[in-house]
Amino acid sequence: MASPLRQRAFRRLFLGRTLSLVGDAVIPAALALALLRATGSVSSLALVLGCAMVPKLLLLPVGGVVADRLDSRTVAVGTDLVRCAMQLLVGLQLLRSEPSIGLIAAAEVVGGAASAFATPAMSPLLIGTVAAEDRQRANSLLGTAGSVARLGGPALAGLLIWAAGPGCAFLLDAATFAASALLLSSLRVAHVPPPKRSLRADLLEGWAEVRSRDWYWTSLIAHGIWNLTAAVLMVLGPAVAVRSLGGEGIWVAVLQSGSVGVLVGALLAGRVRVRRPVVAGNLAAGLYALPLAALAVPAPAPVVITAYGVAMAGLGFLGPVWETTVQNTIPEHALARVVSYDWLMSLGAMPLGYLLAPVAAGAWGTGTTLTVSALLVGGACAATIAVPGVRRFVVAGEEHRAAPVRRSRAEPVTEEAH
Repeated sequence: MASPLRQRAFRRLFLGRTLSLVGDAVIPAALALALLRATGSVSSLALVLGCAMVPKLLLLPVGGVVADRLDSRTVAVGTDLVRCAMQLLVGLQLLRSEPSIGLIAAAEVVGGAASAFATPAMSPLLIGTVAAEDRQRANSLLGTAGSVARLGGPALAGLLIWAAGPGCAFLLDAATFAASALLLSSLRVAHVPPPKRSLRADLLEGWAEVRSRDWYWTSLIAHGIWNLTAAVLMVLGPAVAVRSLGGEGIWVAVLQSGSVGVLVGALLAGRVRVRRPVVAGNLAAGLYALPLAALAVPAPAPVVITAYGVAMAGLGFLGPVWETTVQNTIPEHALARVVSYDWLMSLGAMPLGYLLAPVAAGAWGTGTTLTVSALLVGGACAATIAVPGVRRFVVAGEEHRAAPVRRSRAEPVTEEAH
């Protein structure tokens, strides 16, 4: 496959996206250390993180409507500029001796809201930039860039904090958003706006596109369960590593193995084409049962580390394959709305997992909770194969073919929609 980086438009998109990913990879460590330095309170960190997550969850469907109605380039540039301003505000606050937690929280609210509009705009931006035959390779390249950013982000954060303080990490993130906005502003992306209708009608049409495809909504349920069990592992895994596997260093090794695994999976997705992408992607996601089961025993540390790396390679493979499938199948005029529901289910499942994990562990024990989680994610991902639309979804050459879309009489679709 020829590299889409040969295309000038995608080079700009790739560079802008990579820069913002690097900036964002620095922020989690910098934010945690900065707030703990300033307040010594974990609750302050939880407040700020919640201020970023809640508006994103609430506004994701609206963000999908806006990204479908407007030019995706305009949405991407505008949200980059908003997030640049918010990260600049946070950085300047952290450079002060007594930063205002209220202002930082408010900036995170605005930044989280902007992210709700930026996230659904990414798929329309890519399909307006890259030809269908190049999209899996393009998604793989973007996934690889994200993996590299996650690998190097914590180290870069530590260097910045050591050399200049956590505020400079946010100034760097602001600069990456500014650079991304500049690069994306020169793109020319074709856009055909949908007919004007109410917000409610647009939301319902997007949801109709989701539920009319059994391969899509059943896969979303499996992906939501994946995120729920991933949250369970993130809550209970560190305790198992510290108590039974050898200490904090083992948990760090587990996470690092996962970062490498995502990178390997993304690279693999860019080099292979599978005839049944939905089946292959969901089975790859089901590999997450391996580290859950290994921690439930618990297995020796090398086994847990390897299992987590393999599981995250499955995630790295799923991402580009799934995104390409969706981009090549969902009608362009509704793509951002459909993607917004995908993200809503994924992001919404993780807080539920964070809440349920300690409750379940207290009631049934850590081992049982992890075992149930392994059975749940493995079973949910494998069960999607029983769905006719999943089995029938095949790629012949460069064309995606799925089972016929069934619609009720209450959901008429014009010929222009397809």
